[in-house]
This record gives sequence, C-alpha cells and structure tokens, in this order.
Amino acid sequence: MVSIRQTIILTTFALIAFAGNSVLARLALVDGAIGVGSYTTIRLLSGAVVLALIVGVRSSKTSGSWNGALALLGYAALFSLAYLELSTGMGALILFASVQITMIGWAFLRGERLGLIQSLGVLAAVAGLVWLLLPGLARPDPLAAALMIGSGACWGVYSLMGRGGGAPTAVTAGNFVRASILALPLFGAWLILGSETSPSGEGVVLAVASGALTSGLGYVIWYRALKGLSAARAGIVQLLVPPLAALGGIILLSEPLTGRFIIASAMILAGIALAVSKQRRAGYANSK
Repeated sequence: MVSIRQTIILTTFALIAFAGNSVLARLALVDGAIGVGSYTTIRLLSGAVVLALIVGVRSSKTSGSWNGALALLGYAALFSLAYLELSTGMGALILFASVQITMIGWAFLRGERLGLIQSLGVLAAVAGLVWLLLPGLARPDPLAAALMIGSGACWGVYSLMGRGGGAPTAVTAGNFVRASILALPLFGAWLILGSETSPSGEGVVLAVASGALTSGLGYVIWYRALKGLSAARAGIVQLLVPPLAALGGIILLSEPLTGRFIIASAMILAGIALAVSKQRRAGYANSK
C-alpha cells in the first residue's frame, strides 16, 4: 500500500519525468546535436537496458508483445520528428490531447457511452486542438503537428494494448527491448545512407537521459504512483505535464508563450479534465 505522502512524491517525480521527455528532445534536436534516427534508437535502447535491469532485480521476466513494440516505436519516432519544429510546450500539449482523445474515442467505439459533462469535455478539448491548429501567426508547423498527433495516437494505442496485460513494468520492459530490436536496422540503414550526421556527445547524453531516466525510470515511478491514485485522479494530475513542459521550454530554451497557446491549453486541459473525471480504471501512463 502506498501512503499519501509517497503518492504525492512519486506522482511529482513522474510528471516531471514525462515533461522532461519533451524538454530533452527539444534540447537535443533543435540545434542538431543529434539526428532523429540516432536520438530515437538511443532513447529506446537506454530505456530497454534500465527497464530490463529493474525487472531482473525483481526476479521477473519481461513480457510485452511485438504489436506493443510497433506502437511504441511509432510513438518514439514520430515524437522525435515532430520536435524538429514544435516548441516544447506545444508538442507536449498536442501529444497529450491526442493520447486522451484516442483512448476516449476507442472507449466510445467499444460501447462506453459518455455522460453530458464528459461529452462537453471531449468537445471542448477537440475544439481547443482544432483552434490551436487553425491558420495564423501562432499556429504550429502543420506537418510537425500532424506528426505529433500521430505520435499521440500511437501512444494511445500502446496504452490500450497494455490494459490488463500483466505487470506494467515487465510489459514495458519487453516492449522497449522489442522496439529497440526493430529500431536498430531501421535507423541503422538511415545512418548508412547518410540521412543524418553522427551525433555529438551532448546529443548522446540527452538521448540516454531521455531513455534511461525520463522514460524508463519515469514509467516505473508512475506505475508505483498509480497504486495510490484513482483512475480519475491519475488522469487529472497528468494535466500538469504540458504546462510543466512549457515551463521547461521557457526556462531552458527561451521559448515564447503565446496567447493562442494559453487559451488552447485552457480549453484542452479543462475539457480533458471533465472527460476523464468519471473514468473507472487507470491504464498505462498516458503522457510521454
């Protein structure tokens, strides 16, 4: 049983880790310290090593599936590609909204009907996302936004696959190992063909930190925190991830905070808060 104090501490660290994934990706990719292929592969490999070690210490076996690994690889690759152009907070907001909308949409298609308040919440979140992407000076790059929406959809699918799939840490470890196996030939060919330059030491360090710390350890901490959180609280506390990522971008990358981003964030996050407020079950971590 996890105490209230432990839950608060674990949740805080997990949310910082999830926001850190966006900050680290932007730091690594914005100045070309490392290419997308190298960053994605090193992130997956370092995450696989850390998770496999943790599972090994617990004397358990990794599990997971190749379908889960494909969804994980899709999330990680599209995430990196999107952050070539998106600001830290913008990317985190689009990712988070896409994950939640994917999962809520799947539940609806499976016959789970939303109440009036939840339906209004979904509409508000979708409206906020659409308004964020409408033409204008503050609109994010359309292709990068589409890539991040795809990344969020992949993570939503990954989360849905993981529900009821056994011990979450073991499943995640197995999926990271499989995703790394898939990534090596894919991005190895990319490097051989000369699509990107060799990564710098700084780029490698940032990729390892993303995989080992903010991804691998972050997920382990989050799964532990979930033992002290209801499904509704787990969904609502994750609303803090995009603002934390935006704050990191402002502090570390001097990224601007636009009025459109603030208003769209309020619409999306408030809408999702309403939509998830009555969910009965907690799935996997929904933010990356």
